[in-house]
Amino acid sequence: MGKNEGEENGFDPENHNQEEGEKKKQLKEEELSVERVFENQEVPSWRKQLTVRAFVVSFVLSILFSIIVMKLNLTTGIIPSLNVSAGLLGFFFVKTWTKLLHKSGLLRQPFSRQENTVIQTCVVASSGIAYSGGFGSYLFAMTERIAKQSTDTLDVKKLSLGWIIGFLFIVSFLGLFSVVPLRKIMIIDFKLTYPSGTATAHLINSFHTPQGAKLAKKQVRELGKFFTFSFLWGFFQWFYTAGDNCGFASFPSLGLKAFDNKFFFDFSATYVGVGMICPYIVNISVLLGGIISWGLMWPLIEDRKGDWYSADLGSGSFSGIQGYRVFIAIAMILGDGLYNFIKVLSRTLLGLFHQLRYKDVSSELPVADHSSDVSSQSQLSFDDKRRTQLFLKDQIPIMFAVGGYVAIAAISMATLPHIFHQLKWYYILVIYIFAPALAFCNAYGCGLTDWSLASTYGKLAIFTIGAWAGAAHGGVLAGLAACGVMMNIVSTASDLMQDFKTGYLTLASPRSMFVSQIIGTAMGCVISPCVFWLFYKAFDDLGQPESQYPAPYAVVYRNMVLLGVKGFSSLPKNCLILCYVFFGAAILINLIKDLVGKKWGRFIPLPMAMAIPFYIGSYFAIDMCVGSLILFVWEKINKAKADALAPAVASGLICGDGIWTLPASILALAGVKPPICMKFLSRGNNAKVDKFLGS
Repeated sequence: MGKNEGEENGFDPENHNQEEGEKKKQLKEEELSVERVFENQEVPSWRKQLTVRAFVVSFVLSILFSIIVMKLNLTTGIIPSLNVSAGLLGFFFVKTWTKLLHKSGLLRQPFSRQENTVIQTCVVASSGIAYSGGFGSYLFAMTERIAKQSTDTLDVKKLSLGWIIGFLFIVSFLGLFSVVPLRKIMIIDFKLTYPSGTATAHLINSFHTPQGAKLAKKQVRELGKFFTFSFLWGFFQWFYTAGDNCGFASFPSLGLKAFDNKFFFDFSATYVGVGMICPYIVNISVLLGGIISWGLMWPLIEDRKGDWYSADLGSGSFSGIQGYRVFIAIAMILGDGLYNFIKVLSRTLLGLFHQLRYKDVSSELPVADHSSDVSSQSQLSFDDKRRTQLFLKDQIPIMFAVGGYVAIAAISMATLPHIFHQLKWYYILVIYIFAPALAFCNAYGCGLTDWSLASTYGKLAIFTIGAWAGAAHGGVLAGLAACGVMMNIVSTASDLMQDFKTGYLTLASPRSMFVSQIIGTAMGCVISPCVFWLFYKAFDDLGQPESQYPAPYAVVYRNMVLLGVKGFSSLPKNCLILCYVFFGAAILINLIKDLVGKKWGRFIPLPMAMAIPFYIGSYFAIDMCVGSLILFVWEKINKAKADALAPAVASGLICGDGIWTLPASILALAGVKPPICMKFLSRGNNAKVDKFLGS
């Protein structure tokens, strides 16, 4: 066959097409590249990323977010991700600061995305202590106030601000040192996604582009508008809450019978905002759980009063209806937690096996002090090359991490038994031997699924240490304290790895991320106990089932440890059978959800979310569903605007109502009471009032 004209002239069409394809691919990569936008900007050294203004802003925002998380923790325990709010507010405050300095000619260092990442890391680390510190769960469960609601009132500890701060300083830093040497294997070699960390990084990167800065201004404007509305709405509601069950929060919006069964809209801006942030399936799951429990099960069980349990028992007795509410909720939580623990652990081990086998790194783990293979780097995109180069530039020595872990572990073993004499030093030693492996599993699983199982690992410690200590040797307090130790280790480990991922994508140094996490954790160890103490002293009914702040998980955790220590003998009639049924149902629902795949699985409810209203009722679920409805309608009208502004609107609603809690607490401490009690009476009481007025 003869050659065509192009080939005779030395022109090869195949090579030409290939070259054209490569050029188009390169141009497309440049268009999609994030780091090309910032190519001409100098990346500050890790020390310059840690500015005084960053930590001043972080401290202010840490107080704000600690109050919000504490309020959510003490009401329902549902805490949405506040990373977007932290990143947005950090950008707004420092950008405003630097603009004022620029106009006055005093600006020395411009505001960078690396500094923005430091602020976000510090704030999230600090406010995270409000959750992992156990103020709404294991720590508060130790008190006499919570013990009186359960079947055991002997094993209690009096709360004191001093020992709480000391306890948190002892246990909150260990997790940070446990996974530092493995940051390279997690972020670069395994390329774990860490969805929340990645989303936060994209948000911060977008703020520092011209288009992103314009959008950020709009978002801040909307956040400020709804923050003001939410704060003033909280202030307005306060005037009508002079007595118990007064005000809009006790408005029987769905009727008096529904109100008696915890079905009403309580006009909470916080949970409308939470509903706008949480996925639709979470809100629907919570509402469905409320319908199943308060709409069907509890009325049917109450009809068995006198048969299943004594008719003389009050509604708060754990030998009566309250026992069914709490222990069935615990069964669902444990079933869901066990399934997801096994699922994430199996995925972690399978993924680890796959990575080690097929990446040919079985001889040794690629810890942070080992550099990446040059040949593999040559095949990376421009973004990946630049990010990998800077991520590996500032090393955190392995001996520093190992030495820090051993030193803190030794201090913990020496000091914790003085705070909790029931928690022996050898219990702590066993926890710290297994903790690095569990912290790695949690950090790896979080990278795959964005799901931290810190509370599940804490429950594992509750049962093992509680049963080991036994009832005669303070097993209740030992189990709860061990839960705190374990939760803090695995929680901070996964949080740090999320921050490393954010830092990797924004070119923030691992050293600045680590230092920021340390400083943020130290802030949280002081701020969170002080915020909790404000709530504890301001509200005498804190932790009571019918109060504004019922702290539902405190009762749940105390009864979990009682199950581990004493067994099932204290449960009311048929409660154990129902617990088995709902434990199995939680596992089955999760299994079906995974088997049918994402297409249909997204319509199947979440057992963990369904379990929450079993104890405290459905009022907050209705608020959350109202938030979902607002978002759904907004997306139908203008999806682009909803996607851009809904997180800011939701954050404004949450922050404004959350901040109102601070002056409300101060007023309560000062003895200032609202002037009006707006109460809606039952039909019987209304009839008595009508009769009295008629006479």
